[in-house]
Amino acid sequence: MFSTTRAGGVSSGRYASLNLGTHVGDAPEAVAENRARLQALLPSSPFWLEQVHGTHVADADQPAAHQPADAAVTRTPGRVLAVMTADCLPVVIAAPAAGVLAVAHAGWRGLAAGVLENTVAAMALPPGAVLRAWVGPAIGKEAFEVGDEVRAAFASTCPPPTGAFLPAGTCDAAGLPKWRADLPALAEQRLRTAGVEVVVHSGLCTVADNHRFYSYRKEGATGRFATLAWLEP
Repeated sequence: MFSTTRAGGVSSGRYASLNLGTHVGDAPEAVAENRARLQALLPSSPFWLEQVHGTHVADADQPAAHQPADAAVTRTPGRVLAVMTADCLPVVIAAPAAGVLAVAHAGWRGLAAGVLENTVAAMALPPGAVLRAWVGPAIGKEAFEVGDEVRAAFASTCPPPTGAFLPAGTCDAAGLPKWRADLPALAEQRLRTAGVEVVVHSGLCTVADNHRFYSYRKEGATGRFATLAWLEP
């Protein structure tokens, strides 16, 4: 399991250098070379998703699994799961003893709508299975200013954890308050409610560490890095 960084590829300009996204305007031949360099380090070709900020979970072990999805699950050793991000949360969820692995792309919309809960459910674990999760590099709470509709989306299902939404000191055009949102804390709440016992955070902010990671919030048009995981053969 690891996340790539910006380094080690051939893309140039705003996409420099290891952009792995085919949908961001980068030269297709550069992305193809970047993906080939990455694949050379992996046990198999990554199972790339067509991410749409939704809650669908793909079964990477099924031949016809490729469809719009923001998470994937596998029970096959050596099958590489991947999600691409540039501020959203990449989340890896594993049940080592049960031999099940999943990854999820969790922007605020998908997170509020239940992408992590859907991912855990799709793992179809036996009773008593121990779940662990890793929350990768994403926009940090100091950089993620959101409107009141984001806070309301989370509050509509359950009270957010203390400190997950702090006043930003500004208002939107309608006069509603803006907030600084803690996506990793919101994700941990969802994960633990879904039965994940261990949650580990990378602690890395894509905005603060923009020299290492792509950040859509900071850069606008930019590349995508990947978080990849697989079960050991």
